[in-house]
Amino acid sequence: MSTSAERVTRTIRWLQVYAALMTIALVVLFVRSGTATDGVIRARGLIIEDAAGRERILIGAPVPEAANRVRTDEARVREVWGPRFPDAYMDYYQDYSHETTGLLILSEDGFDRLALGDPVPDPNIGKRAAPTTGIVINDAEGFERTGYGLSPVDGRYHVGLGLDTDRIEEGLVLILEDDGPRGVLVGTTGDRIFLGSAPAGHEWTGLAEAFQGLLVRRDGETVYQMNLADGN
Repeated sequence: MSTSAERVTRTIRWLQVYAALMTIALVVLFVRSGTATDGVIRARGLIIEDAAGRERILIGAPVPEAANRVRTDEARVREVWGPRFPDAYMDYYQDYSHETTGLLILSEDGFDRLALGDPVPDPNIGKRAAPTTGIVINDAEGFERTGYGLSPVDGRYHVGLGLDTDRIEEGLVLILEDDGPRGVLVGTTGDRIFLGSAPAGHEWTGLAEAFQGLLVRRDGETVYQMNLADGN
């Protein structure tokens, strides 16, 4: 029993020494890549690799380029995403923004999995309506599945939390916009339930008048409406 205990103790001590050496090595690497002034380490970017040498975590302002990142490799984009969309997809893709100032985590295959930054990259299916500060989580193929962010809209601010379906559609949205819609939207384009308030003529309600209440739409048509704004 004592022999086993001694072996465990030696292993723990070895792991402690290894952890200390790795910490020192990381600090030295970080310092060498930047400059230290008054105890503050300054660097423009940092790339963390996994045991196989794959670039997995990018940190920077903006994040540095990575050789295995799918989004910035047009040949791989054409190969893995191109077949899912019309021929014009690659033309639109040229205008997408892939940069972020913050942190980006890549999968082993080089797909963006998580982005935290200002602004976050555009989705790989289209440009954002406005630069968005926040966090984005993608699936294993790099398609956005959820995100939370703040973006400017015509001089106001839009705060939103979105959850997307596997068909690349918004399935649930929680939104608050200054002087705009506020509420919860559940469902896809044709079949939706909206609970909240929206100004007159807003696309979420399809109504000419202002709305506050519960609205149910099926196949693009309103099937139930309780609008407290007009007393109905």
